[in-house]
Amino acid sequence: CVGPQSSTAGKSSGCDGCPNQSACSTGQFSSPDAQNMKNLEHENIKNALSNVRNVILVLSGKGGVGKSTVCCQLAHTLASRGYGIGVLDVDICGPSVSRMLGCTGRTVHKSGSGWMPVYANPNLAVMSISFLLGEQDSAVVWRGPRKNGMIKQFLTETCWDEEEGLDYLIIDTPPGTSDEHISTVQYLQGALGGEMNPD
Repeated sequence: CVGPQSSTAGKSSGCDGCPNQSACSTGQFSSPDAQNMKNLEHENIKNALSNVRNVILVLSGKGGVGKSTVCCQLAHTLASRGYGIGVLDVDICGPSVSRMLGCTGRTVHKSGSGWMPVYANPNLAVMSISFLLGEQDSAVVWRGPRKNGMIKQFLTETCWDEEEGLDYLIIDTPPGTSDEHISTVQYLQGALGGEMNPD
């Protein structure tokens, strides 16, 4: 995908067969209004993450390789050393972080400033869709746009430690290279700009 803001969006060979090809080819995603909305979106994410010093994205091109295990072990290790840690589980259809961090059966509370994450210990905060489900093992079957909207909500509406801030926000991703990865990286790049380091 060349991206919906590209001048060749909907017209390049990579767009063949995409369900959004006709929408992209109209240029509606690269209009001044669309660009203003995207800039506002990035500003909101930047403000929401202003008290986060470092973001670590845990991903892999395939499933079953231990991404969630690495994420949770890294979170526990850093928390045990006194760092303020937040773990964001963007695996919308298969969240496992809450189980691995021992937070199952708990719920997220909404306050005037946003969602209050669940705390696995005093300096380890966790946010996952599993806290928003009626049943822990409920299936989440959503298309890309709805998943992207949920990720954007997680990034803009989660109230990580407002007093101390977070030393590290660790983001656990689903298997593969799907919408969740692309959206998360685009949201973070737009909000953090040149501050991103791929190491």
